[in-house]
Amino acid sequence: MTETTDAEAERERLLGKLTLPEKVRLLTGATTWRTRAEPALGLREMVLSDGPAGVRGQSWDERDRSLLLPSASALGALWDEELVERLGGLLAAEARRKGVDVVLAPTLNLHRTPLGGRHFECFSEDPELTGRTGAALVRGIQAHGVAATAKHYVANDSETDRLTVDVRVSERVLREVYLAPFEAAVQAGVRVVMAGYNGVNGSTMTASPLLTDPLKREWGFDGVVVSDWGALRTGDPAARAGLDLAMPGPESAWGEALVRAVETGRVPRSAVDDKVRRLLTLADACGALGGPPPAPGAVPRPGPGLLPAPGAVPGPGPRLTSAPESSSQREPGPGFVPGTSSSPERDPAPAPSWPREAVPGSGPEAVLSRGPESPSGPGAPSQPELELLSAPAPSWPREPVPGSGPESSSQREPVSGFAPGASSSPERDPAPAPGAGPETVLSHQPESPSGPEMTSPPEPEVPSAPEHPTAAAPVAGRPGALALLRTAVAASAVLLHNRGVLPLDPERLRTLAVIGAHAVLPRTQGGGSAGVFPERVVTPLDGIRAALGDGVRVVHAAGPSNDAPPPPLTPDLCTDPVTGDPGVRLRLLDVAGRELHSEHRTGGRQLEPPLVPGAHTVEIGALLLPGISGRWTLGIGGFGRMSIAVDEHGVLAGEFAKETDDPAVVHVNPPVHRVPVSLTAGRPVRVVARRELAPGTGRATVVTAAPPRPDAAAALADATRAAREADAAIVVVGTTEHGESEGYDRTDLGLGGHQDALVRAVTEANPRTVVVVNSGGPVELPWRARAGAVLLTWFPGQEGGAGLADVLFGRAEPGGRLPTTWAAALADAPVTRTGPTGGRLDYGEGLHIGYRAWARHHREPAYWFGHGLGYTTWSYDGLSVPDAIVAGEPFTVRVEVRNTGPRPGREVVQVYLAGPPGPLERPERWLAGYTAVRAEAGERTTAVVRIPARALRHWSQDEHAWRTQPGPYRVLAGRSAGALPLTATVLVRASD
Repeated sequence: MTETTDAEAERERLLGKLTLPEKVRLLTGATTWRTRAEPALGLREMVLSDGPAGVRGQSWDERDRSLLLPSASALGALWDEELVERLGGLLAAEARRKGVDVVLAPTLNLHRTPLGGRHFECFSEDPELTGRTGAALVRGIQAHGVAATAKHYVANDSETDRLTVDVRVSERVLREVYLAPFEAAVQAGVRVVMAGYNGVNGSTMTASPLLTDPLKREWGFDGVVVSDWGALRTGDPAARAGLDLAMPGPESAWGEALVRAVETGRVPRSAVDDKVRRLLTLADACGALGGPPPAPGAVPRPGPGLLPAPGAVPGPGPRLTSAPESSSQREPGPGFVPGTSSSPERDPAPAPSWPREAVPGSGPEAVLSRGPESPSGPGAPSQPELELLSAPAPSWPREPVPGSGPESSSQREPVSGFAPGASSSPERDPAPAPGAGPETVLSHQPESPSGPEMTSPPEPEVPSAPEHPTAAAPVAGRPGALALLRTAVAASAVLLHNRGVLPLDPERLRTLAVIGAHAVLPRTQGGGSAGVFPERVVTPLDGIRAALGDGVRVVHAAGPSNDAPPPPLTPDLCTDPVTGDPGVRLRLLDVAGRELHSEHRTGGRQLEPPLVPGAHTVEIGALLLPGISGRWTLGIGGFGRMSIAVDEHGVLAGEFAKETDDPAVVHVNPPVHRVPVSLTAGRPVRVVARRELAPGTGRATVVTAAPPRPDAAAALADATRAAREADAAIVVVGTTEHGESEGYDRTDLGLGGHQDALVRAVTEANPRTVVVVNSGGPVELPWRARAGAVLLTWFPGQEGGAGLADVLFGRAEPGGRLPTTWAAALADAPVTRTGPTGGRLDYGEGLHIGYRAWARHHREPAYWFGHGLGYTTWSYDGLSVPDAIVAGEPFTVRVEVRNTGPRPGREVVQVYLAGPPGPLERPERWLAGYTAVRAEAGERTTAVVRIPARALRHWSQDEHAWRTQPGPYRVLAGRSAGALPLTATVLVRASD
């Protein structure tokens, strides 16, 4: 008897122990983030958590910190599957640390249009690059007993009306473009696929026939199909179609209604059995099925599962200790949108319901045992990669943990509105290079009074610019995790333009101007449900100062406002009026205003205030410490009746209706209503913000504060003066929360506020200006030709400033290549539509998105897909292909390149195909394969690129099958979709 047969027999034995109601009960989550347990089977709850930039866990609590990776668009820019796998391993380690079994990543939707609001969460515009990158992340996550989730299946490529939009797309385009990355994920063994909110060709995705074919039958996907949170809106059709798990719980459109549907024959009993089998297989892969609990305090390790699937990486054995859970751990959180309607298939999404308590008795929560502390740092024993996050903290000096007490103001660069004596936010930890000592700097900040030059104490050390790690090398300890993140920042940074300015030589710098608000308040991640609370953030200014040490005078000028929305209250600006600690006081009040709950929190963004019986009002109070005088902007985010009082005087009150049911807006980014208030520097005021709780409006409450905006002309003059007086200037610009976020598409590609004017002024003042672009997706760069260099860092995650400094000063080469074509102006882009008409969004461009559309329309973008410069130059000297191949067979392309520059480097060699002439519509060219090579200065090397058979095939809508057209195919090789100097021809012969 084979292992597979034994596994199947064991599943059938377990399945036979369940009644129909017990089976159906397993098909809806127990809470927002957990599946149901079934003690009779030895099945514990499985915990799911958002991804892909980090693993948040089960709650939105700013005290629960996570490692923050670069955005998915940055990972798409790596063109490096080995590094992506290692980052996937890091996500798995974070998941294990937080007791998470299933990470909701990767996102495999495409950059169909540059206006997509969730660009940052998707890899690229190309199905081949997206598929290879996504498969690598899946392998990295799942190598450690944690399940990955391919989402959002399928054609969920924009945010406008995403809950109800019906995407109309041809069968061929679906197969060749939008389904292709998901097929690659299934081939990589992905264990979970998430069905999106949207519909495709008339069927909502949770009830789509695409869940059965091609996903389960043709591709052989044997994992679990889970709904996006609240996406299940049709009971019987979804049960018949192939959805396996409805999230969140404890309610859904299934439950007793599905039991009756099976009993009356509307849904086959076999369909329910298949869903339960899949859940059992997933639970076994995650170590959630069978086996005795581990001893208390045991550190989890990978081990064999009970039911190994064919070809699967063995999952961990028992790894979690049980512990009683508090009510705050069990409450549903953001994204709780239970769909209880059993209406027809295209019913609109239901309104998000009021979050409820979990069903009592659903079992104890699984928590991860950290085990004893161990030393870290040089000389410490290595730990397996899976345990790299078990150590509580690095051994090097750190900033205080939120709420641990105030710190000296001399330790930090003051931020806007900073009041002396107030604690700085823990999310601005510096990360200097080894040996960085005290430094002398002058901070030019129009928002706050300028002072004399300040001397900072020595900063904590972090690893120097690491060598590019190999896929096999484990990450040892938390310092290894930080080094990996730092490596990823440099490896994903795309050098768009360089007139010999980069890299900067620190030995030739006396004064360096660092300009822009993003230099001290960068965007490290996009907005929406995938957000995490990073354990620290290395800002560009932090990283630059740390890298240069005390030998270079670093001057910062914020420049004019970038029109960023006022940020939530942070410990920099306020204290708890009860304890005096940096942060805020969170209270829950009953209808009469009596206190039901009170606790200290570190910030004004409270997305999950505790659920307390009888709670009627959420109150956030703080003693605000204004650092400058003038008209501040206070705000409160949420829905329903809300108010703000300053020193017991009401300044804002009203009823604010909920205008959308989108869970990302309701539960994560509620709109903020603002009011100007005149404040005096050094005079604290007590701010009390309240929102009443009402069904269907969530409970997220956000309190914001922003100092007066500087005079634009004066701030621009300060920035220009700083640039003119410096040996070189670095301007950091980027998008704001107004733009790139889940729940919204963008309306333009412009940088906000006065950022374009700032770049123009600084580049005119100093030709040695590097412009650093901090965005998750394309933006217009109308000044790009005037800059000395333009460097794209995406949303770089928590180690962004350290990795940026490595690139700026030549410790690391910018390794990224564009995963998306960048337009010079939005009007030039061939595909821009994101909004449906009459509920329908037609993908009328067909196969031609991204660089394919630019080539088809014979337009020249600002930067082509695949573009990216390094710190050396390359010549493409030869291309070798077979004379002929047989359809259905792969072939190999060899490209001879030479490093013609002065230093070692890495080059991403890209190979594209163009089809034979004839009536069959094909893209002008399409990416067929790529590889990276490294060479010393002057060295020649050969890039060997394997072209898979799938690269030549097309989908026949008449035959509903893959076909390969015989004839001559052009093979084009080069460094981007717009720079392909080498061409050859391969003849494809029909197979017998």
